[in-house]
Amino acid sequence: MTDRRSFLSLAGIGVLATALGCRAAPAETAKRFPVQLSDAQWKAKLSPAAYRVLRHEATERPYSSPLNSEHRAGIFACAGCANALFSSKTKFESGTGWPSFWAPLPRAVGTKTDRSLMMARVEVHCARCGGHLGHVFDDGPKPTGKRYCMNGAAMTFRPA
Repeated sequence: MTDRRSFLSLAGIGVLATALGCRAAPAETAKRFPVQLSDAQWKAKLSPAAYRVLRHEATERPYSSPLNSEHRAGIFACAGCANALFSSKTKFESGTGWPSFWAPLPRAVGTKTDRSLMMARVEVHCARCGGHLGHVFDDGPKPTGKRYCMNGAAMTFRPA
């Protein structure tokens, strides 16, 4: 029989795991994407950090990605499938600790509502493999007013 203290402890652990971005289900499993691998194949292909972010929707620590300070001309691509996601021309310094862009490349990303932190946010995923990239917010610079706040572990950089 479960007593109140045990129930509240288990509920607290569940809330904490959700708040920390730990999700059991792989990213975007319900939808079909052009690039599809099994969870074991993704795990073998990706670095541990990229696997956690892209396939299990984790969030890297702020200021931990070398891509945050990448300022050369080029393309930021999905670390999972090499899909071109963002041009360096749309990158800006948001001060958040994550690579930020004011617009993705055409048809490069998709979005869905994320309610994991007991609030609604807009999650951004790769349109080719469904990998979790980060979130988009309405506090970015002109011309779009958007801030695509991306996890550097989810991307690679190809200089122009």
